[in-house]
Amino acid sequence: MATQVIVLNGGSSSGKSGIVRCLQHLLSEPWLRFGVDDLVDRLPPSLVGAASGLVVGPHGEVAVGPAFMQLQHSWMVGIAATARSGAHVVLDEVFLGGGGSQERTRRYLEGLDVLWVGVRCDPDVAAGREIARGDRTIGMARSQADAVHLDVVYDVEVDTSRAESLACARAIAARVA
Repeated sequence: MATQVIVLNGGSSSGKSGIVRCLQHLLSEPWLRFGVDDLVDRLPPSLVGAASGLVVGPHGEVAVGPAFMQLQHSWMVGIAATARSGAHVVLDEVFLGGGGSQERTRRYLEGLDVLWVGVRCDPDVAAGREIARGDRTIGMARSQADAVHLDVVYDVEVDTSRAESLACARAIAARVA
């Protein structure tokens, strides 16, 4: 079976978005990108900073509530339906719950051929990128750098603190069936 979905998991500022842009140029078929940042950007303002929605603490810690989880459920059902309808999908994710988050995502994508990709980045490098970006809460990148990979099983792993986005994308593209 040909790869239908590529799931990239990595912490904030790990370089996932740059890899996705490179993948979209390298892969012969068109691939749609969906990411958790897209979902967060589309949340109603009433859920941002609310315990029922999404709260980012002063040191970058992230907590999600039941309203966020319901919207994320709908989001993931839609992404899976997009892939099932024939579109190739790259999912840019941050598995805050490590292996538990992967298992939840796996259930949404059941029956699809998925390539699981770990995007690692040294916590100091990610923290430097976070500062340079200027649009993230300081501390988020460092706190997520290792935690998002806990108990997650990958088909391929790349390290953006040691390789550029294009080289990482090439390693991933080589694994796409």
